[in-house]
Amino acid sequence: MINLTWKIGGEAGFGIMTTGHMFSKIAVKHGYKIFDYIEYPSLIRGGHNVYEVRVSDEEIYSQEKKVDFLFALNKETYDLHKEEVREGGIIVYNSDNFKLNTGEKERNVAIYSLPLSKIISDIGAQKVMENNVALGATIAILSMEINALYLIIESIFRKKGQEVIDKNKEAAKAGYEYVTKNPPDGFDHKLLPRKAEPQIIATGNEAAGMGAFVGGCQFFVAYPMTPSSALLHIMAMYGEKYGVVVKHAEDEISVMNMAIGASYAGARSMIGTAGGGFSLMVEGLGLAGITETPVVVMVGQRPGPATGMPTWTSQGDLQFVIHAAQDEFPRIVLTPGDINEVFWLTAEAFNLAEIYQTPVFILTDKYLLESHASVPVFELNQVKINRGKLISFEEGDIAENYLRYKVTEDGIPKRALPGMKKALFIANSYEHDEYGWSTEDPKERVRQVDRRARKLETFKKTISKQNVYGDTVADLSIVAWGSTKGPVLQAMKDIKGRSDKIKVNFLHITHAWPFPADCVGDFLMKAKRTMIIESNSYSQMGLLIREQTGFDIKNKYLKYDGRPFYPEDIQNKIMEVINL
Repeated sequence: MINLTWKIGGEAGFGIMTTGHMFSKIAVKHGYKIFDYIEYPSLIRGGHNVYEVRVSDEEIYSQEKKVDFLFALNKETYDLHKEEVREGGIIVYNSDNFKLNTGEKERNVAIYSLPLSKIISDIGAQKVMENNVALGATIAILSMEINALYLIIESIFRKKGQEVIDKNKEAAKAGYEYVTKNPPDGFDHKLLPRKAEPQIIATGNEAAGMGAFVGGCQFFVAYPMTPSSALLHIMAMYGEKYGVVVKHAEDEISVMNMAIGASYAGARSMIGTAGGGFSLMVEGLGLAGITETPVVVMVGQRPGPATGMPTWTSQGDLQFVIHAAQDEFPRIVLTPGDINEVFWLTAEAFNLAEIYQTPVFILTDKYLLESHASVPVFELNQVKINRGKLISFEEGDIAENYLRYKVTEDGIPKRALPGMKKALFIANSYEHDEYGWSTEDPKERVRQVDRRARKLETFKKTISKQNVYGDTVADLSIVAWGSTKGPVLQAMKDIKGRSDKIKVNFLHITHAWPFPADCVGDFLMKAKRTMIIESNSYSQMGLLIREQTGFDIKNKYLKYDGRPFYPEDIQNKIMEVINL
């Protein structure tokens, strides 16, 4: 098995993210699977940035703690991350930026000096091109093909003209040739080209954008807020091509109200935000609830409260998203765990919003939205559009006695749009009767509340069982939701690689509300030992499970420092719980 983690670090604002992403693309072009993870401070410029790429010829699910190849563009990167390098690994450092103490050597780790600035100066290139020198050197050290880098440079700089492309290629070639002439000692990892099935690289934000386009999104509105800002960029970049109106609103209050207005008029509408932005949308959300207007809301979680830690990850908004409201109304909350699930659940969210005429949330987080993973090409023809009980203009023009909020057995009335000649109704923020007239009649109030609530009971019948991974009979049964899926699966895979005697299974929750109580309860009742893993301090899913099933999961592995789970730590926790 090939398993290599490459990590580059330096000062923010100098192309670390672009360089890391390019290396991910190079690895995929060589036929490998990748998972990459980035860390950066909430600064416009400056501070410490790192980008790590895990490469394998087998399925991988997350990053890992140790690295094999550390590229230190400055002394801070070397000081902060040198201890992460495995024995047999290599540290490449920019010797024109800093010097190591004479005789400084890590334990069985190769140290390689690369004069980036001199190389750039010798070819008469700009300093910004040092990153291509670094990539060229990396490719030479790992025995990869330089042509793969050339192809990526051509695609990135195509709009800047041939002169810029050629100069960047020259910088990459200079780094490659320097290492070829001065090969490092003590490092023999190779990433030679291999055959593989076609795959793409995507972040959660990119997968959500693709899911929105194929799911029929017609209106997207947002106010930029990390970690969902990139979704706005993606929708703006491709919106015109796919017939989507994209709006950067003046604030989050306007975001929600614009989405409701567009959806009321018949457009499939979506919002991208984070916890702080969603806080401002809650009053408007109530309007969507009472008028039964479909809207898709993607909330990217980050640590709070208030501004919190804007560029780090968290799972602290689960209970907030489920309960945010004035009083009660139905909503659906989806919690995808990987890039594939983000794509498919986003596409599904548009159908659910219109079928049940209610807000649907896609609850994600920074870790999932900004990490890249290689995935098989999405089968777009599998996505089908279902607009639910939306009546046509032909029907609406001849409808008699149309009741927009008719009390039905499944809770879902027929939905009309403005402009239909006879399917007329009133929509406002007040409680109403079946036609839409405002009412404070107690019996009518109860009828409407009960009818709206029946939507969730109808939806519950359609929710497929949540996925269970691992052994049928296990020493430990894990429950997790959202992006913790990857590190848990990686930990389980690594444990299997060590011993077949350790039996673990894992229930991953992708539909958090309405809660799949029967499925979760059955899983827990059959378990010998249980543990829940979440990125918050209250165990918010654990509280929800206890509320909905009566089962209190005693063993909790909670992390709320803004960093994602690492599979090595999960392995240690598994061993601790089963007393091994």
